[in-house]
Amino acid sequence: MSLNETLGAIMLFGMVAVIFIGFPISFTLLFLALVFGGFGLGVAQTFDLAYLQIWGTMKDEILPAVPLFIFMGYMTEQAGLMERLFGALRSLLAPVRGSLYLAVILTATIFAMATGIVGAAVTVLGIMAGPMMIKAKYDGRLSSGAIAAGGTLGILVPPSVMLVVMGPTMGVPVNLLYSAAMGPGLVLAGCYIIYTLGRSLLNPSLGPPMTMEERKEAYHAMTTERVGAPVLVLGFLCVIVIAALLAYVLATAAVSKSVTLAWAIPTVILAAVAGLLYVKYAYFRAIMLGVAPLSALIGFTLGTILGGLATPTEAASCGAFGALLLALLYQRLDFTSFKNACIGTMTTTAMVLFLAVASNVFGAVFTKLGTATVITNALIAVPLDDAWKLVLIMVLIFVLGWPFEWPAIILVFLPIFMPVVERLKFTGMTKLELLVWFGALVAVNLQTAFLSPPVAMSAYYLRNVVPQWSLATIYRGMADYMIIQCVVLVGLFFFPDIALWLMRALR
Repeated sequence: MSLNETLGAIMLFGMVAVIFIGFPISFTLLFLALVFGGFGLGVAQTFDLAYLQIWGTMKDEILPAVPLFIFMGYMTEQAGLMERLFGALRSLLAPVRGSLYLAVILTATIFAMATGIVGAAVTVLGIMAGPMMIKAKYDGRLSSGAIAAGGTLGILVPPSVMLVVMGPTMGVPVNLLYSAAMGPGLVLAGCYIIYTLGRSLLNPSLGPPMTMEERKEAYHAMTTERVGAPVLVLGFLCVIVIAALLAYVLATAAVSKSVTLAWAIPTVILAAVAGLLYVKYAYFRAIMLGVAPLSALIGFTLGTILGGLATPTEAASCGAFGALLLALLYQRLDFTSFKNACIGTMTTTAMVLFLAVASNVFGAVFTKLGTATVITNALIAVPLDDAWKLVLIMVLIFVLGWPFEWPAIILVFLPIFMPVVERLKFTGMTKLELLVWFGALVAVNLQTAFLSPPVAMSAYYLRNVVPQWSLATIYRGMADYMIIQCVVLVGLFFFPDIALWLMRALR
């Protein structure tokens, strides 16, 4: 290797070593890029590269969606929509063994579609469900794993911030990555549910159903809550709209879409039944007020992106406004909640974008030194067929996910792997479908970074709000769900249609 390529290799290994010691990733990337770039390329060229990368990041049309989606998530959290959703599902599923596991995972899955923030989801779920699980004598290992794993779905299920950053890096539209991540995300949530309910059925002591006294308390709390008229009207409209959409989907599944009136009868019947139940029964109304408005917000935001009707930035702005409106209607919008949402948004956005800038600068210097090309050529020259090369890349990303956070992997290492991936050929798959499938594989792979030590941020989020569970208990719980994620990752590798079916259906 030449001198610059050797400097690049030293820079890469130095980054890994320093991050393992515990230095912040952003400052480490920026410092190493400037120092090694100055030695290898000269101060002037390194400065120009850094300037161009920072300016290019600022001009990116997709990145403005990041703070908007983050604000949407924090605002729905401050509005208490997650607590209301969890309460509705907990009450509805009360007779089922392992009902709290089921309520946690379903709440995490639905809330993940309203925010791409893992920390917020794990923290709020821990505050809400942790004490309940401890009081109900649920297994600590299974409970902590369900909360930590369920909370990490926000990094995978749209509107994931990670996918927003990944799209421009891979040169793939974000809406296609969203459609590809939806299938694996729902499969993962389904596997979590099957695992927890299966364990509870085999050993009822792990997840006993709610007692009659607890059910009565939950019913009384839900049916005696005073809700303003605007919320009641909003809930009623959301119930009607959701019922109409469900009827339309059911009808069009059986008849040709060209028959425009085919769904009119089931729509009217289902909407009328839903409206009658909403008006007549307080329990049904309480459940719908917990589920319908947030579901409508998610459906509107993601539906416009997946359908290609709006860009991620446009849909994110509408979602942020919708979350603000819901908080206002639920009478949870005050100066304190708005301030907390803004501070959380600025803190998280600053962390993500600063890490993006530092990773871009590091990647530009690393590529200019020539080491990235050396690594890419070495991977291409590996005497393996295309499938095994993809397996090798997935293993490398899995290992990198343990010490590194996802922005560094996507912005530094993914550009190294992309030339290799673009040369792969799989029967019956176009180049675009290959890249989208690869993006889904990477997203599922990187989700394990939140469940694997030494980073495993989900464990620390949960430990802070539920101190009764030790870190050892939380780690053991997360290990069970990591096995599920690996199984799903392998399944996604052998069955690409899990990721591609929705994209193909929408095109």
